[in-house]
Amino acid sequence: MSAFEDIREERIKKLDLLKERGIDPFPVSTDADHSIGNVLADFDSLAEKNQQVKIAGRIMAIRAHGGSVFFDLNDGDGKMQVYLKKDEVEEGKFDLFLEVADIGDFVSVAGFPFTTKKKERSVKAVSWKMLAKSLRPLPEKWHGLSDTEERFRRRYLDTLMNEGVKRRFILRSKVITSMRRFLDKEGFLEVETPVLQSLAGGALAEPFKTHHNALDIDLYLRIAPELYLKRLLVGGFPKVYEIARNFRNEGIDATHNPEFTMMELYEAYKDADYLMNLTEKMLRQVVCEVFGEEKIKTAENEISFSGKFARIKYFDMFRQMAKINDPEKASREDILLKAKQLGVKTEEFESKEKILDNIYKKICRPKLIQPTFITDYPAGASPLAKRKPEYPELIDRFQLVAGGYELVNAFSELNDPIDQKQRFAEQDKAKEAGDKEVSPSDEDYLEAMEYGMPPAAGLGMGIDRLMMLLADVRNIKEVIIFPTMRPKE
Repeated sequence: MSAFEDIREERIKKLDLLKERGIDPFPVSTDADHSIGNVLADFDSLAEKNQQVKIAGRIMAIRAHGGSVFFDLNDGDGKMQVYLKKDEVEEGKFDLFLEVADIGDFVSVAGFPFTTKKKERSVKAVSWKMLAKSLRPLPEKWHGLSDTEERFRRRYLDTLMNEGVKRRFILRSKVITSMRRFLDKEGFLEVETPVLQSLAGGALAEPFKTHHNALDIDLYLRIAPELYLKRLLVGGFPKVYEIARNFRNEGIDATHNPEFTMMELYEAYKDADYLMNLTEKMLRQVVCEVFGEEKIKTAENEISFSGKFARIKYFDMFRQMAKINDPEKASREDILLKAKQLGVKTEEFESKEKILDNIYKKICRPKLIQPTFITDYPAGASPLAKRKPEYPELIDRFQLVAGGYELVNAFSELNDPIDQKQRFAEQDKAKEAGDKEVSPSDEDYLEAMEYGMPPAAGLGMGIDRLMMLLADVRNIKEVIIFPTMRPKE
């Protein structure tokens, strides 16, 4: 029998002992009337009044000293020491604690706040009660590269044993709350659109497929909420947003997870230039609210969100950062040769635009540390964006990059149903040729457009990548509380 099995068997014996003595090891109710955080915040006042408090939490450490025991209690809101003395609790309760209590158990305690000789704020217990008996021991150490996969698989232990990891997910919640507050104040309406869709559109990605038995139809998990949000523009909602869980049947790496979170918004009668200003304003407010200043510090850089963000045109970026002369007019063969010189991996079937994108991802994007808008993309870069009237070979689109991460993709939305139908037809040809990431024509969406869609601008922001930047981590699994993992054998 392994050491773990020995410990588990011993704890089950303690569980049985509680039951033999008529004690429910998993009672329905808890008599706690204070959180530990409340007790610590009002400690001086409670101690001066000698006011009894009832707290509950998980035992994180036990230190026995003859006729007394000190143990640390953590309720998720705070951690506090409890002092249990044999002659100051109900008869038998002290010995019972020594017999059945383990690190990891949940207990409640009634007692009085006091300060120990070592100046530690504590509670002197007059009674205690078992709330939940734990059967597995908590890990003594829960860090290091050897435990990375286990940290992600058992996130509940990761957040319990690593305070920094827990703080990271509290930070994520604060960021999303701040973003919602900003958008609500700006007059946007938060909505919910279908996760199960008959056609997965709004992005270039391979979807997950499922089947609905009652309707006997195939459905797809959404890859983006875009086309439904734009239907709402048709339906008379001028400013909408959704913080959406999206699903893409793609590879897993440091910046990709099959299930991820996006914030998408759409505003009627606006364009991409307007959204750049809105993006600056929103990120500035979020960073300031969460960090107390308009900048963040990472291990390598200090990144400022104050003032106007830098702007660079798509083709100028290649001229400056990859030393490609005249990338607009360069042939595919010229770009392919340059990619090989730069050590960028390419495939023979890839188009000039795709090879440029590969160069961007390896050479240009890592150099964009301060928040920077990339503008003036070629028309082939998005089938849903409007062309620039003065330069029809370009689209009115931008991306925001900061710390080397793509955070935002946005553009002036195509609202011409004839043009949209033609672009869908081009996508259909690509899909027939074998491109799994291209969505088929969405006739229902085209029908909605023909009723009239107002001019509008739309934006998608990757919440997970934003959190990678703000939390200064290099793996997307570090900011997704339960990332997608291969099951253990």
